[in-house]
Amino acid sequence: MDGFRKLKASEIDARVSTVSEKGCSLLLYKDARVDQNILDETFGIFGWQRKHEIIGGNLYCTVSVKNPDTGEWVSKQDVGTESYTEKEKGQASDSFKRACFNLGIGRELYTAPFIWINAGDFNLQKGNNGKPTTYDRFKVTDIGYDGDGNINYLVIYNDKTNKKVYTLGREPQGATKKPEANNSTPEEKKPEEKPQSEPTIDVTQKITPKQVLTLRMMCKKRDMPEENIYGKYNRSSMEDMTIGDWVDFGKTGQELLAAWDKEHGSK
Repeated sequence: MDGFRKLKASEIDARVSTVSEKGCSLLLYKDARVDQNILDETFGIFGWQRKHEIIGGNLYCTVSVKNPDTGEWVSKQDVGTESYTEKEKGQASDSFKRACFNLGIGRELYTAPFIWINAGDFNLQKGNNGKPTTYDRFKVTDIGYDGDGNINYLVIYNDKTNKKVYTLGREPQGATKKPEANNSTPEEKKPEEKPQSEPTIDVTQKITPKQVLTLRMMCKKRDMPEENIYGKYNRSSMEDMTIGDWVDFGKTGQELLAAWDKEHGSK
């Protein structure tokens, strides 16, 4: 078999990562139902299995799939982290999703760019702790990939306002479009949209734990030392990396990863 298909836009969640007075950043995710559906689609309901076990006090998941050509079972394992709501259920779901990443489902999400949404494009509020937050939800409406499986086209809408808030790349032929709300009469013309100004980002702010995890998973699936990434920016660890480092890695990181894969072979 040639591996798994790429994720569809409807299978990708865009979740808020950081929020400031100037805007917010988003990260792309898949959920466990997507993994289950793709496993069913690829191997059939009798062609894969999962099991959980406690190792060193942590919950691990092993996902096994049957090679349709040889009948051989192939297994991948990973550990989970607890959620803020349900500890055991969160660990089980997270370990399952990570094991599926190791198999190759949704690995293209590692190539996602740094996604920044201007403050004017969502409802910015103050949380109970007095810090900026938002309760708006965002939705990936279109996505495209290049010949190497890297994301090269991405459209995100604010699901609450039904407005487009982020676009990456040019629209590929055949891409679907989500119509925006149109309250104008046939005689009216919409004013020409003005290009948005570049957001001002605090590049000295440390990256989030989720961003740290994303970088660590990139290294783990290649058996690549983490220092290859944080050392590039003269940092002492992944946690010491800044938003500025994250943005730069989004632009230049593929060259570093490609060079490692070429020399050591990608998994």
